[in-house]
Amino acid sequence: MSARGKFVTLEGVDGAGKSTHVQFIAETLGAGGRKVVVTREPGGTPLAETLRKRILEEPMDPVAATHLVFEARADHVMRVIRPALEAGSWVVCDRFTDATVAYQGAGQGVALDLIERLGLAAHAGLVPDRTLLFDCSYETARKRLAASGKKLDRFESEDRAFFERVRAAYLARAKAEPQRVRVIDASGDQTQIRKAVGQHLEF
Repeated sequence: MSARGKFVTLEGVDGAGKSTHVQFIAETLGAGGRKVVVTREPGGTPLAETLRKRILEEPMDPVAATHLVFEARADHVMRVIRPALEAGSWVVCDRFTDATVAYQGAGQGVALDLIERLGLAAHAGLVPDRTLLFDCSYETARKRLAASGKKLDRFESEDRAFFERVRAAYLARAKAEPQRVRVIDASGDQTQIRKAVGQHLEF
């Protein structure tokens, strides 16, 4: 029987650039002979991808959105994340429940006890082994989003106050769980960021 794989999640405000480094992270982990599964949230399964589109594009009550996030997460965990980990693969996931605490909780005011209860139902006992938190200022994030040229979703289009609430929540998570959550200064150049990422993948 294979040893359980490790669960690595990537977090950060929109525009921090975390998604840019997903392939680098997968290649770094794979270079050590590990099998790596790359996925994202909301998403990762047909059902979850359908819900992702609704969550990111349709205006809705924050509590309703939170329930949809966890519906997508429950399916994703059951069909992709747990099976991969149990088979010995390392899973690299772009966002997980820290994002819900930051965006729906701090950003939109959804009660944290509701998020905790839904998390317990959706993925009881499953916590990331390492979370890389890509952190940058509002100005840096906005410049990157503007430079991307893509149409912004409803969270990427939020104002500065929303951004600062989300960022503060992420940093609070890192302070509360320093062994799991590692903060990476995402304002530097790609070489500096990847050097920091590589260091925090050594565990």
